[in-house]
Amino acid sequence: MYRKDLKESLDSVLNFEILYGKTFLITGASGLIASFLIDLLFYANETMDAGIKVYALVRSKARAELRFQPLLERPGFHLVMQDVCDPIILKERSDYIIHAAGDGYPGAFRKHPVETMLPAVMGTFRLLEYMKKTKGSRFLYVSSGEIYGSGHQKELVETDSGYVDPMKSRSCYPSAKRAAETLCASYFAEYGLDIVVARPSHVYGPNITDKDNRASAQFFRDVQNGRDVVLKSRGQQLRSYTYVADCASALLTVLTTGVPGEAYNIANPAATATIAEFAETIARIGGSTCRFECADEAGSPEKTPVSYAVLNPSKLQALGWQGCYSIQRGIRHTLESLLLQA
Repeated sequence: MYRKDLKESLDSVLNFEILYGKTFLITGASGLIASFLIDLLFYANETMDAGIKVYALVRSKARAELRFQPLLERPGFHLVMQDVCDPIILKERSDYIIHAAGDGYPGAFRKHPVETMLPAVMGTFRLLEYMKKTKGSRFLYVSSGEIYGSGHQKELVETDSGYVDPMKSRSCYPSAKRAAETLCASYFAEYGLDIVVARPSHVYGPNITDKDNRASAQFFRDVQNGRDVVLKSRGQQLRSYTYVADCASALLTVLTTGVPGEAYNIANPAATATIAEFAETIARIGGSTCRFECADEAGSPEKTPVSYAVLNPSKLQALGWQGCYSIQRGIRHTLESLLLQA
């Protein structure tokens, strides 16, 4: 199933051929999005003789070697062991830099708000300086739909901007993402660097990490471990959900086809649901039961204040990209892959 997802994702990338023979630096390589991207690029090497080289930047060697064990001996795959907040140690020029490092889950926002902010702000600075020095071709910053903040009741387009309380530590994530986007825009304006920004909606898939404590990740683990799916809130927040294979093809389409200095929402218009609907669908497809254990959500340091987070992908679709995965199909593929791992 995973290889089928890789094929379908690859087939959905616009102008993929311009990536043949190129060198990538990808940060946050062991994470949900970046790890699928790397698998996708090496699937292209395997099936299309693409000749792509990847430098995968990670902090944990043990975790990376476990995640990428099948690739460790492949030509063109290299691990770079460092913190993205430090000066980039790689001397070779990278044609494409994809910055996907950083913790994007509520536990990190609560326990480590400073460490949540630094990879976005300082990491982006380090990578842009590396690109400026080595004259890289294009920089893709993987931002987040959380940058839109709260106060919306409509589909969000790239020019929208809502409220984020700068004095709440929970704002560490959206505020840092906003700052990183502005840093990208500033390097584009002042130094002429070719940058594009992608704003994924809520991304899920079988390569969720162990530390990911987002509600969606916990729902999948419940089914994987034979438990009831437990919803610990009323779950009325409405969101765009994007299966990781759709996210990867969208990111590479932005990389190959996006307009320099522009931002693009990543979402599938056929994949919108409340958290409760998402949980119930996971339970139904996984042959489980969905239980509600509503706690008092008021004042929770992990709870997002955003109740409506539906992204409009028209600008991305204008590049020629189309999503392939409905919520039902994405959940089914996720569960099939996870249950094979169990």
